[in-house]
Amino acid sequence: MNIGIFSGSFNPVHIGHLILANYIVEFTEIEEVWFVVSPLSPLKSEKELSDERIRLEMVELALKKYTKLKASDFELSMPKPSYTIDTLNALQEKYPEHTFSLIIGADNWSYFENWKEHEKILENHRLKVYPRLGFRISIPNKLKTKVEALDSPIIEISSTFIRENIKEGKDIRAFLPDNVYDYITENKLY
Repeated sequence: MNIGIFSGSFNPVHIGHLILANYIVEFTEIEEVWFVVSPLSPLKSEKELSDERIRLEMVELALKKYTKLKASDFELSMPKPSYTIDTLNALQEKYPEHTFSLIIGADNWSYFENWKEHEKILENHRLKVYPRLGFRISIPNKLKTKVEALDSPIIEISSTFIRENIKEGKDIRAFLPDNVYDYITENKLY
């Protein structure tokens, strides 16, 4: 099976994540998208993250009705911080029957060459790059067989925006799956 790996903190998961993942499974060769909850990205500080199990639970709630989108706790048992190359290598070893493609935003693509062992990622996996406002997706000819720029909708909703507005007492339920919004309010998160 061709699996798309959508890795992130998902702090919290929101409708922008769902729209993108749904687009990918319906309009590309990717058969499933796995939402890999990252315990600690090398680019984020631990203090700004909700507990990893809470974030995983929110992703599980958000994906309940989607048969082609899966929540994954795969990185939670790996060393921190999580490096994409290590996750992809471990996934390929555990699931040799699957092909794994990495899903990243144009913002991440703009500095992808700074990622740990980025050449190995490109050597062993395909990349799907989704558009982000303010970032141009430029793919060198030599990488066009490995890297695809997606023509997916641009949904500019950020988890930071959601957290900040919840803190301010704003009703932002339209930005979240209903069950995730309920979970956040019931547990007084953010």
